Amino acid sequence: MIEERYSLIIYCAFFGSAIFFSFLINSLLYKFSRTMGVRNKDDGTIIRWGSQSKPAVGGISFFIVFLLSLTVYSVLFPTEHIFEKRPFIGFLLTINMGFLMGLADDAFNTRPYLKLFIQILCGFILVVSGIYVKIFTENYLNYAFTIFWVVGIMNSINMIDNMDAIATCVCIMIIGSAMMIILVQNDFTNIYFVGMAGVLAALIGFLFHNWHPSKIYMGDTGSQFLGIFLAAIGILFFWNYKIPEITIPAFERFLIPLLVFMLPVIDTTIVVINRLSRGSSPFVGGKDHTTHALAKLGISERMVAVIYLLIGFLNMALLFIIIKYIPEFNILFSILFSIYFIIMFSIFFYISKITKSKDLDSI
Repeated sequence: MIEERYSLIIYCAFFGSAIFFSFLINSLLYKFSRTMGVRNKDDGTIIRWGSQSKPAVGGISFFIVFLLSLTVYSVLFPTEHIFEKRPFIGFLLTINMGFLMGLADDAFNTRPYLKLFIQILCGFILVVSGIYVKIFTENYLNYAFTIFWVVGIMNSINMIDNMDAIATCVCIMIIGSAMMIILVQNDFTNIYFVGMAGVLAALIGFLFHNWHPSKIYMGDTGSQFLGIFLAAIGILFFWNYKIPEITIPAFERFLIPLLVFMLPVIDTTIVVINRLSRGSSPFVGGKDHTTHALAKLGISERMVAVIYLLIGFLNMALLFIIIKYIPEFNILFSILFSIYFIIMFSIFFYISKITKSKDLDSI
């Protein structure tokens, strides 16, 4: 086993190499890809804030670097029976399914019902493999909620990928939060940690090409891969945080994942509420997301991405305070964090309403 004093150097070398590798892959994909997964075609199936058609191949680099990270893990750490453990096999299987489903959607524009079926199947596989939310006393409720969570996160990451760098920045902060929990627990040999480090590096390398004005998009290949990846680590490290110690009551365990996944949850919820209120389908694309609302206020696309990054950093800092300095929740902490979530939701909801009114006044 690698001595602990060398772990940081090895991880830094791997992380830096993975960022460079991701940057290189995306540069090559941008150079040689001209048609696969191009977004904003005139068929009306994809609606983004920008008007230019660009190749949506960034997700391929995420998957390649993720596989690279698992290979590196097998070289650096003992892998005794790791690939025989049912939870990890289920995790890998759903990751591959999410990637292939997204790839098929980018290439062939698959039907929404097929995507929903694959998302439900991914949730079912995670449950069968032993990766499921453990907050209710009845397991059938845990299983049903897990499938709901998987489908919800896979769609919310897809929906928030509507403007340059937004989904990339959001996913960077979520993965960084999960890695922080593992670092606090000093579990450096956790294979999920290495996988997260690889995907985080892939996102940073991709961000060079995805920052406004972007050259490429991640596409459904990327958003579906990231969706199932984040849904799974969300169960493992946020929903089930400190489950063995039973130190956090069931209600408070809702606060941690809601804090980390705040931005995609708020965006998806507001979009669904607004679309249902005007009688339109929440499954049809549109320029009515929280990011679009900020842009309609006159905020530049780059600044919108910066705002999302800053909120992500704030949420990550609050998470650090929770896991480091609040060993046990009490009613006061629960109320404070609930108020914070409600305030953030109210701000974004209000902005979406006033920008909608401006749009109606301009007609």
